[in-house]
Amino acid sequence: MPQEPHHRPIAKRLRTFARRMRREPTDAEAAMWRLLRDRRFSQFKFRRQVPFQNYILDFVCFERRLVIEIDGSQHAEAPRDTARDHALAHEGFQIARYWNNDVLQCRTAVMEDILTKLAER
Repeated sequence: MPQEPHHRPIAKRLRTFARRMRREPTDAEAAMWRLLRDRRFSQFKFRRQVPFQNYILDFVCFERRLVIEIDGSQHAEAPRDTARDHALAHEGFQIARYWNNDVLQCRTAVMEDILTKLAER
């Protein structure tokens, strides 16, 4: 029986890095986590800074296989993000990307978009 994606072995360095990212979130990540944590968002369980394969996912709902990425300008058309998106899509995940600025200034629109994506899955 194949393991669920969040139960696969992860390299120690990646787990350590993910823990550090949870302790030191960006302003946008902290704002998003306040909305998603404790099943506050339509009762869907989200996890943050989750190691997966060779990547760390900002936020993920395994039930709906939805990954939410909060990005700064350094991610604009980054080749590594494209490879990561393909790897996640191959595992059945949908990726929703939002700019830091949108999360901080247009929170309602971002949350409505996430609700739509969850409903579609």
